[in-house]
Amino acid sequence: MNKKFKSLLTIIAGITLTAIGVSFFYIPNKIVTGGVSGIAAILYTQGVAPGIVYLSINSVLVLAGGKILGKKFAFISLFSTILLSFLVQLFSAFAPLCDNLFLSAFFGSCISGFGTALTFSENANTGGSDIVGRLIQHKVPYFPIGRLLLIIDGIIISVSVIIFRNIELALYGIFGLIISSIVIDYFIEKLNSSKLALVVTENGDEISSAIMRNSKRGVTILAARGAYSQKDKNLLICAIKNKQMPDFHKMIKEADKNAFIIFLKSEKIFGSGFYVYQ
Repeated sequence: MNKKFKSLLTIIAGITLTAIGVSFFYIPNKIVTGGVSGIAAILYTQGVAPGIVYLSINSVLVLAGGKILGKKFAFISLFSTILLSFLVQLFSAFAPLCDNLFLSAFFGSCISGFGTALTFSENANTGGSDIVGRLIQHKVPYFPIGRLLLIIDGIIISVSVIIFRNIELALYGIFGLIISSIVIDYFIEKLNSSKLALVVTENGDEISSAIMRNSKRGVTILAARGAYSQKDKNLLICAIKNKQMPDFHKMIKEADKNAFIIFLKSEKIFGSGFYVYQ
């Protein structure tokens, strides 16, 4: 499958799941977990269509984000915003899947959190506080995105207490927000988990050329010497995604069947080809 097409399908799936969590669980039960969904839940009780709320607020944020993060970010955000607004409005026409506040907060958070993580994994976003979080993380790249959203959305939940005058609803919103932030961080780590590959070989130039040609990953070559064989060798260092490991291993062995390969788990990798959301 074409890589760009697969990425597009992942983004669409993520946005759809986010819309399901918001429209079938949050909004009809007045659960405010922050962000645009929280504002939509508040205005929904006043007769304002949730899709309109999403489109209006996110359009402003997309323009702001585009100026700082570039045209590509603005284009992806605009696509995400239009699709999410449409799906939220469409799904809101159906009856809620659950009217129990605890179950709605829990399952709504799990579904929308997983959808947000899927969207983030393709360097896209679901609008709202996601864009605000991205803008902040642009300045503070080492801060986990889930915690950023927790702070931003916590402020919105506090406002909902004043509007609804219902502490219980706010507590369910806080519960849902915590679950959602945990789900987002967990799945982003799983979806974008990476490995640091160390390759000891006598064919350093040939293997490094094959890696860059087939996987489009950069390679660092260090001079090394085998203590047992006393032969000069190359130590190749390359950061790869987990899903690239089988092809990477096969490619190395085809170039040098005697190559020694070590895969090390990497917590975070920043740089070309690796997203900020990790």
